[in-house]
Amino acid sequence: MGDVTDPLLDLVRRHTEPVVAQTLRSTIAAVIAYVVALLLSSEPAPLTAPLTALLVVQVTLYTTLTTSVRRVNSVVVGVVIAIGFSSLVGLTWWSLGLIILASLVIGRFVRAGEFVPEVAISAMLVLGVTTTRVAATAWDRVLETLIGAVVGLLFNVLFVPPLWVQPASEAIEGLAGRMHDLLLSLGRQVQGHTTVAQAAERLHEARRLDHDIVQVDAELRQAEDSLRLNPRVKEGLLSRVVLRTGLDALEISAVVLRTTCRTLTDLAKARTDEPLFEPEVADALHELFAHMARAVESFAVLITTQVSANAQEAEERLVQELAASRDSREVVAHLLLDGVQKHPRQWQLHGALLAEIDRILDELDVEKRSERLVEELNSRVRAQREKYPLVDKARARLRIGRATPSVDALERDRD
Repeated sequence: MGDVTDPLLDLVRRHTEPVVAQTLRSTIAAVIAYVVALLLSSEPAPLTAPLTALLVVQVTLYTTLTTSVRRVNSVVVGVVIAIGFSSLVGLTWWSLGLIILASLVIGRFVRAGEFVPEVAISAMLVLGVTTTRVAATAWDRVLETLIGAVVGLLFNVLFVPPLWVQPASEAIEGLAGRMHDLLLSLGRQVQGHTTVAQAAERLHEARRLDHDIVQVDAELRQAEDSLRLNPRVKEGLLSRVVLRTGLDALEISAVVLRTTCRTLTDLAKARTDEPLFEPEVADALHELFAHMARAVESFAVLITTQVSANAQEAEERLVQELAASRDSREVVAHLLLDGVQKHPRQWQLHGALLAEIDRILDELDVEKRSERLVEELNSRVRAQREKYPLVDKARARLRIGRATPSVDALERDRD
C-alpha cells in the first residue's frame, strides 16, 4: 500500500515547487491573453497574444518587466519597418532579403536584446499580406503583442512569481557536500601508500567541481532575479549579496582544493614506492582534512539558511571547525618542518600544501566573510545610486523621519 501512495504524496508535495508553479502560471496567462485578444482583435486566431504572454511570464518579476519592454519594442519596430517597405516596394526575393537585413540591424540599435529576430519576423509577417491589408495587419499584430505583454505583466503583479532561493540554496549545499566528501577522501588518501592512479582520481573529482560551479551559478542567477522587485522579499539586496559572496568563497576554495589535489598527485609521482607522509604526519593531515570538510559544510549552511537560530548554530560550528583546523594545521606544519630538516625531498610540495590549506581556511573565515559582505553591499548600493539618481532621491524623501538601518544591522537580521 505504501508503494502505491508514495507517488501520489510526492505529486502533492511537488505542486508547490517553483518549476510546477511556473508551468501552471505560463499556461493560465497564455489562455487569458488569447481570450482577451479574441475580444479586441479582428484576427480570427490571434496567436501572437498568447505567444507574447508565454514569453513575458518569465520565472521572475524582474525578467517579466524587462522581457515585456523588449518584446513590445521589437514588434513595434518591425511593424514600422514593414509599413515603410510596403509603401515603396512589393514582396520579392531581394526586398525580403533587404527587409530582413534592415530589421536585424535596426533591432541592434534599438536594443531589442534576445528579441532582435522578432523585429525581422514581425516585418516579414506584415509584409507578407496584401497591400490593402498591411495597415490592418500591422495594427492587429501590435495590439496582440500589447495584449500579451499587459496580461503577462499584470498576471505576475497580481500573482507574484515563486522565489527560486531554495533551489539555489540546495545547489550551493550540494556543491559544499561534494567538496566535503573530497576533503574526507584526501584525508584517507594521505594515510598509507597512495598510488599515482588513486591520487589522479581525486584530481579528476576536483576538476569536476568546475562543472558543478557553473550549474550552481546558473541556479543562483535565477534566484537573484527572483529576489529583484519582489514584494514578498523585504531585503532582497542583502539576500542576493549573502548568497553571491558565499558562492564566490566556495568557488575559490574549490579551485584551491583542485590545486591541493594536484600537489598530492605530484607527491605521489615522486614517492611511488613509499607512503606520501610519515604515519604521524599522515594522522595529523587526516584530522586536518576532516575539520576542513566539516567547516565547508557549516559554511554552506550558514550562507543558505533563512532561520536565525540555524544560522547562529551553523556559525558556531564553523568557528569551532576553523579553530580546530588551524590548530591541526600548526601541528602538521611543525611535523613537516621536522621531516624536511631530516629528509629535504620535495620540500616545495610540502610548502605548497600548507599554503593551499591556509587559503581555503582564509576564504571560510567568519570575520573575512563579514568584511566581504559589507564591502559588496556598500559597492552595490553606491552603484545603484549612481545609475538611478532620481530613484535614490525619491527613496531619500520617503525615508525622511524614519531611521535607516545600517548594513551591520541588516546582516544581523539576516544571520
